[in-house]
Amino acid sequence: MEEASNKYSIEFRRWDEAAYQQMPPTDAHVATSRGSRIPAHLNVLASASPVLESIAYRPRKHGKLEGIVQILGVPCDAVVVFLQFLYSSNRTSLSSEEGKEAIEKYGIQLIALSHKYRVEWLKRGCEVGLAQGLSADRVVDVLQVAKLCDASRLYRKCMRLVCRDFPSVQQSEAWRFVRKHDPRLELEILQYIQDVDQRKKRWWRQRADQEMYRQLSEAMECLEHICTQGCTSVGPHDRDPPSKSRGSCPSSRTCEGLQLLIRHFASCGKRLSPEGACPRCKRVLQLFRLHSITCDLSDSCKVPLCKQFKMKTRADGKGDDGTWRLLAKKVVTARVMSSLAKRERVAQVQKPLPRCRGTK
Repeated sequence: MEEASNKYSIEFRRWDEAAYQQMPPTDAHVATSRGSRIPAHLNVLASASPVLESIAYRPRKHGKLEGIVQILGVPCDAVVVFLQFLYSSNRTSLSSEEGKEAIEKYGIQLIALSHKYRVEWLKRGCEVGLAQGLSADRVVDVLQVAKLCDASRLYRKCMRLVCRDFPSVQQSEAWRFVRKHDPRLELEILQYIQDVDQRKKRWWRQRADQEMYRQLSEAMECLEHICTQGCTSVGPHDRDPPSKSRGSCPSSRTCEGLQLLIRHFASCGKRLSPEGACPRCKRVLQLFRLHSITCDLSDSCKVPLCKQFKMKTRADGKGDDGTWRLLAKKVVTARVMSSLAKRERVAQVQKPLPRCRGTK
């Protein structure tokens, strides 16, 4: 026991040699789980941790200080490293080579000790170091410690790694231990993975819906362009023949598809059939109805059936269906967002380049 104490005393003297010219004699001992006693200074422990301060200066027998601080539950070497960080009291020690090696080797024990004894700067440094060295075979162990030590950032990073590489995590010994002895944590991890999958699916659905609204807004713009200005072989009914270069086409591919639909609608014999209109004619009618909801022109609109749809709505007295109004609102929003995005791209292209120094 005495040899161990002398060994740790020498190590502390070497560690603090650069900071202390004359190191005062120790006045306390840190007792570890192995039964060893590490010499230390009460002032250093008290200044580094409020918990150690309350333990170190608490009177024990006959109103006197015993000078013994117990740090149990972790290996003795981890306690030595923890005390070395307390003696340094400098965050730069975490970024040194010795500090990185210590966190890589004893990071789990150090974050537990720093949380228990409220050494916040060391706890944050251990969070960063453990997050940088995460792997599938030890992420569950780090996750357990992060949860117990209230390390929210480290907890989220562990969960993200588990979701990203869950098949590899399932092969680890820590995961098998959790399945046998900690069903609550297992359920929490599985629930988190399920929530992440649902958020991804919801995000993809929202993205698909936004793309659909963008395409509908583009179709509305092309429909107005075709019916007011004319494009290639389709144009306003009062202009014959339509000009092939009248105005600028918003989208040639969408415009071409709409022209095919409009020509089919004009010549299809099944659009008023009692058996039911053909799907292509239904699609054109839906576009016309959607346009009538978003159109602000009263009688001057040249889009077919726009006036008829408005008159039918007023005659029914019930207004448009709520689903159609919601769809029209989202289409208008998509059109505005698309227009703003186009303006931003044009502004970035037209932005002059910065002049180099020395040029006029």
